[in-house]
Amino acid sequence: MRGAKARLAAAVALADQGRLLVDRSGRVRADPAVPRPAERVGPAVAQVAAAVRAAVELAGAADREATARLAELSAAAGIGWVSVPPGRRPAAGAGPAEVGRWWAGLTPAERRWLVAREPALVGRLDGVPVTARDQANRLLLAARRAAPLARERELLSRAPRGPVEVARLARVAAALRGLDGLADRLATPGPPRAYLLGLDPAGDGRAIVALGNPDRAGAVLTYVPGMTADLADAPGELGRAAQVLDRCAALAPAEETAAVLWLDYDAPDFLDEAARGGQARDAGPALHRFSEGLRASHEGPPARHTVLGHSYGSVVVGTAARDHGLSADALVFVGSPGVGVAHAAELRMPAGQVWASTAPDDVIRLARPPDELARRAVLGATPLGPAAALLHPTGHELWFGVDPSDPAFGGRRFPSGRYGHTGYWDPGNPALDGMARIVLGR
Repeated sequence: MRGAKARLAAAVALADQGRLLVDRSGRVRADPAVPRPAERVGPAVAQVAAAVRAAVELAGAADREATARLAELSAAAGIGWVSVPPGRRPAAGAGPAEVGRWWAGLTPAERRWLVAREPALVGRLDGVPVTARDQANRLLLAARRAAPLARERELLSRAPRGPVEVARLARVAAALRGLDGLADRLATPGPPRAYLLGLDPAGDGRAIVALGNPDRAGAVLTYVPGMTADLADAPGELGRAAQVLDRCAALAPAEETAAVLWLDYDAPDFLDEAARGGQARDAGPALHRFSEGLRASHEGPPARHTVLGHSYGSVVVGTAARDHGLSADALVFVGSPGVGVAHAAELRMPAGQVWASTAPDDVIRLARPPDELARRAVLGATPLGPAAALLHPTGHELWFGVDPSDPAFGGRRFPSGRYGHTGYWDPGNPALDGMARIVLGR
């Protein structure tokens, strides 16, 4: 309904620009106070009238869907729950498409029973609709905040004993802050609505959160953050996804978009971990399944899917695309140390749909490959000292392969201002506009 209102507002603004009148029934006509030839007025009237009709049709569709959902709730009040036998579960290792077919074969009463009685199963299944996963994971979040973490909160109130306990309690406190921040965002009633698609508070914690409904949106962004990202950082990382979504709304107010924070991997905490690709390789299968799941549960015509990786997150995205394939229409890398391949063609993406941007002052440009750093160390030990290292040509290579924002990589570049390694989402940075336009396919 919000989309319909936005479309109608855009149609009325178009009518105002063309000095046309729109009455309460939606009929469009020329303003008699502005004399113009009929051949000039006719096309403008037709354009605005078509826009008004599209808005009204979308509002009608929303109204019919609301009616159907209310009817289903009314029927459910009489039927109640219907338990699902243990044998009626998706097979182990079932892909998202198979999971989607299994879910579609259940009755509404069976689905409600599974969400309420087995939220841990429903909440993690790629291919299950976003709304059902959200309901299940909200139940899990409430339980985890109320019961297991109560003991941790009690521990935090005590004086720690020794450095190990201090470190442990610091991690617990950070995880609690992250959970509280996510809970606050999930409770926010205003648009865009937040959907909790995954949650695991163990260790550094993991979370998958969507802003807007990916099952309905015509354009969907999946954002994979980089080094040190964990549950404590989830609210802030979600804010980056929201920045792109806000820019999409400004560029295309009538188009429904959604942005997903995908923090479902163990991001490196230290530089020595980030220098290895093991955690990116481990994340690949889960990111592949998630992207397939978004396709399987989507309603209506296929959406345009974009996967964006920042810093080490770009290594995760590139490795997943290389080793498993991603069900995406575009890949975007910002602040990347390389993505595990020498050329964009190795990422299994349509031609022209691999994009990258690196700020001129991003320190990631110093992440040279190991062999080059070794040569620089040798040169730095010569009588010329550090000056000799500066004279050594750097080439196109970064730590994890060819710089994706270098022309030699074969992708497409979009500009960034001098905002450092974390400023790609700054409202004044042209990179934010570039990311939004890629998401929208513009």
